[in-house]
Amino acid sequence: QVQLVESGGGLVQAGGSLRLSCAASGRLFSITTMGWYRQAPGKQRQLVATITNSGTANYADTVQGRFTIARDNAKDTLYLQMNSLKPEDTAVYLCNGKGPRYGIDDYWGQGTQVTVSS
Repeated sequence: QVQLVESGGGLVQAGGSLRLSCAASGRLFSITTMGWYRQAPGKQRQLVATITNSGTANYADTVQGRFTIARDNAKDTLYLQMNSLKPEDTAVYLCNGKGPRYGIDDYWGQGTQVTVSS
């Protein structure tokens, strides 16, 4: 099993910044890709950014150039630096870890709320 705990959410004005953290523990050798997803009320969960064990990052078009995903393997922690925040970025942000076994190696944190006021 893998445990993921997010932190760093909060209320920020449009144009501001936040940094989310995701502390991972457990059978981390089973994880190959980690990522951030978000879910706004009444909307489907959507991918924000992912990063592989080798450091290859991928971003949704809506956050490209504003958000940066990073991982500190020594601390088993995933980060999401969010700059130039917009009201439409308001959502619960969830940390995810995936391994090679599709549908089995798929772990989620409980989420952290990000609210951007206009």
